[in-house]
Amino acid sequence: MPRAIVSVIIPTYNQADYLSEALNSLLSQSFKLWEAFVVDNYSDDHTATVLASFNDSRIKTIQYSNNGIIAASRNIALKMSKAPFIAFLDSDDTWTSEKLSKCLKILGEGFDLVCHGEAWVENGSKTRHVLYGPATLATYEKLLFSRNCISTSAVVLSRDFLKKVGLFCESKEFVTAEDYDLWLRLARGGAKITFLNEILGEYRVHSDSNSAKPLRNMRAIQAVFQHHLLTMSLKPSWWHVRRRSSLIYYEGARSLQKNGNFSRAYYYFFKSVISFPFCARCWVGLCSNLFKFNY
Repeated sequence: MPRAIVSVIIPTYNQADYLSEALNSLLSQSFKLWEAFVVDNYSDDHTATVLASFNDSRIKTIQYSNNGIIAASRNIALKMSKAPFIAFLDSDDTWTSEKLSKCLKILGEGFDLVCHGEAWVENGSKTRHVLYGPATLATYEKLLFSRNCISTSAVVLSRDFLKKVGLFCESKEFVTAEDYDLWLRLARGGAKITFLNEILGEYRVHSDSNSAKPLRNMRAIQAVFQHHLLTMSLKPSWWHVRRRSSLIYYEGARSLQKNGNFSRAYYYFFKSVISFPFCARCWVGLCSNLFKFNY
């Protein structure tokens, strides 16, 4: 069998029906020289049946208990992979048939990481098209002090550069933001990052009213931010630190607001304003949330 050019890393847990769609989108790729590692966190739904139905030697299954740390699942597959390029596909996401071929063409032009656009799908319907980047926002400083502008299932990158900066961090504090930490380390290490302004995949947005999830993600982003502040050689200004802290609270509040949890959203909008009173969007968020909470 010809040597794989791309290793596709697919962690999964109790998402059998979505996993079937993800694997079918992988099989539909026009570029055929890939290998895939499905890392199953001992699912107790019909994931095993789904995997057994895909009779393709390129798809390899790993049973692995990650103890709630998805980075560990990705890392064990990365250590087993052999291809010069790596792609990530979450088991509830899908790709268009030209995803790998178009991304590999871009990487062949001398880039270390490419990220394409995605259609966001919620409740079975495409709600928006999202183009990530641009490259000017993918520098270390911009990623750290502005926001993450890279999506995991939309990334293909050089294996050599990934080895240079290390694999995903398996810290419990980083869970749900471990990808953000990796993009930061890649940018800090000098990776040439570019973006393809085409929709080459679908990202599934799960509606969930549980406030623990947006708060967990907010705290994970805070942990990544604080970690990088401590390891920076040049200390940033008060202005940059407080503004970024404010925006992290703001994004957490927005997620809570979207889920209808206006009382908790108010608390974090208030924290965002207190952290950095000069951010107009934080004030707008606070005022809009007060209106929704009262009415």
